Amino acid sequence: MGCQDELLVEKVCEMYEKISRLESLKPSKDVNMLFTQLVLTCMPPSPIDVTKLCKRVQEMRSKLIRLCGEAEGLLEAHFSTILGSYENPLDHLKVFPYYSNYLKLSLLEFTLLSQNCTHVPSKIAFVGSGPLPLTSIVLASYHLSTSSFHNYDIDPAANSMAARLVSSDPDLSKRMLFHTNDIMNVTSELKEYDVVYLAALVGMDKEEKIQVIAHLAMYMAPGALLMLRSAHGARAFLYPVIDPCDLQGFEVLSIFHPTDEVINSVVVARKFPMHVHSLDQGLGSMILPSKCSEIQVFNPLEELTIEEQLS
Repeated sequence: MGCQDELLVEKVCEMYEKISRLESLKPSKDVNMLFTQLVLTCMPPSPIDVTKLCKRVQEMRSKLIRLCGEAEGLLEAHFSTILGSYENPLDHLKVFPYYSNYLKLSLLEFTLLSQNCTHVPSKIAFVGSGPLPLTSIVLASYHLSTSSFHNYDIDPAANSMAARLVSSDPDLSKRMLFHTNDIMNVTSELKEYDVVYLAALVGMDKEEKIQVIAHLAMYMAPGALLMLRSAHGARAFLYPVIDPCDLQGFEVLSIFHPTDEVINSVVVARKFPMHVHSLDQGLGSMILPSKCSEIQVFNPLEELTIEEQLS
């Protein structure tokens, strides 16, 4: 590990110690300051490979990701409550401090989706939509104006808060639906969706994430697209990483690693349309990519810049 990597790891460990000592992760001056410092520390492009770190740092990273996830959920709930107090919440989305990031991330995901989908999706599922489902809202408002969005979350309070945000909008109130359910208990309904989005914080560690992906591989419609959020470089201290080899049952179509303030990487995969018979695994095991290393990472925005679309 190079000197720069050692300094980075040391700084992240120091910030983890400070964050873990906080009495609460609800939005406050101290919480906001520490997490802002953490994000700014991890944001610059870095060659660091978190899988090669020592066991102690690996364990710290796992705990830090969970703390980030908890803080993110509390931040979203806080601002969903504020937005829900307005008569027309959708007119005030800019009060959320990271709204511009969601505009950029949603445009990136829509661009990747358009490049890999031959038709406008009719039904989209978003797994782990939370109390502030900005991705669904932005996609439905600006990019996919005829699609219906089925938002899944395990928390009934989160769904209630999210539904309040679109209830006064005559269009989105009809096209955005909310389901309180653990996605691992959703089976046949998954076949109805052309596209399934998996939020970054569904499956907080590698094992949980792979279990969810395997469940989706079993029940999604053949040929349907799976959109996932991952992390790359030092940003992997903030979110779980999805490797191509984790996506058994899917063909990985594209991977994009942003280098700006959009933290999450985006992975697009397609559910394999064919099954093979296997004496070892029984009937219906999926055809898998022959070599995970052959997946190409490319820039989908060579001809379409985010800045041009948002200006």
